[in-house]
Amino acid sequence: MPITGPDSGCLEADFKRLKDGLPTVLVVAVALVDIDGRVLIAKRPEGKSMAGLWEFPGGKVEDAELPETALVRELDEELGIDITESCLAPLTFASHVYDDFHLLMPLYVCRVWKGAVSAKEGQEIAWVRPVRLGDYDMPPADAPLVAMLRDFL
Repeated sequence: MPITGPDSGCLEADFKRLKDGLPTVLVVAVALVDIDGRVLIAKRPEGKSMAGLWEFPGGKVEDAELPETALVRELDEELGIDITESCLAPLTFASHVYDDFHLLMPLYVCRVWKGAVSAKEGQEIAWVRPVRLGDYDMPPADAPLVAMLRDFL
């Protein structure tokens, strides 16, 4: 369940679990937007947690790593593109309580990169119009980001 504020319908138990020591995992994601205004999403491959669900590219932030640095590293590894000279615009974030951890995920927007986007880790990728993002099954943490992107883009 996303945690977004006092009137969001979140259960008190979710907040209590956070207070009781549920670990927080910091993951960073990006909405890559092409010249036609489409957003790139990637399908989690078989063998990974939440396989078959679509998500925004990115990944886990390592210890002592900045979220922006993690995003540069992850996009190079996953998609073969370089965003080191790009303007990463922070847009929003997701906060979601899974069964065994709390996920905190800042979402950036990026419109400029070097190189051709290609699936380097066996994932399926798709360029999708923001109004169609809701047609794709996504992890619970990603779903609230769709509305923000639809309104922003």
